[in-house]
Amino acid sequence: MKVTLRQISGLWDEGWVLDKHSVSSVCLGDDEQGRPQFNTTRTAVGEATFQLKYRNDWTQAKPLARAIADNIYPKFSRVGFIVPMPASTQRVRQPVTEVAKELGALVGIPVFSNVLIKTRTGKSLKDLNTKDEKIEAIGSSFSVNDEIPNEGRRNVLIVDDLFHTGASMEAACKVLRACPKVGRIYIAALTWRS
Repeated sequence: MKVTLRQISGLWDEGWVLDKHSVSSVCLGDDEQGRPQFNTTRTAVGEATFQLKYRNDWTQAKPLARAIADNIYPKFSRVGFIVPMPASTQRVRQPVTEVAKELGALVGIPVFSNVLIKTRTGKSLKDLNTKDEKIEAIGSSFSVNDEIPNEGRRNVLIVDDLFHTGASMEAACKVLRACPKVGRIYIAALTWRS
């Protein structure tokens, strides 16, 4: 899968994104229900992410995990465990968790799906555009559930699907920094939104 890596900065120690989500999007007008319709051209990573999240194409999880394993994972030093970012939308099966599990299997690192807990805020972050708006909406919605076995500090890799302002990732990092079992925090996101 072709990628165009981008380094991202924030409250984490190091972070990377595989590729931009979409290349172009042209409004075609409204459908019969008055909803706008778009002709969107996505990158290879963006299309795989779209198919995974919105078309329930679970076969996309492994190639996306492979892209992280090949292009981002080698940049990090001694990752001890992987944590998927909690989803903003409740689903029976969570796309980011599926990618994290595939990545864990590929690199031989444990995945803890319930370390980061996000309580619902009532506001959808997708409808907010600025980092300040998102920070206000997130508030203190993240907490840590210490399901990490053993003592000692280990480096954590957080996997997410979309990087926009970084507000959610920064909120997650704040609570993880307070966990005595967490050393360095790394970020691997599938796509970025410009």
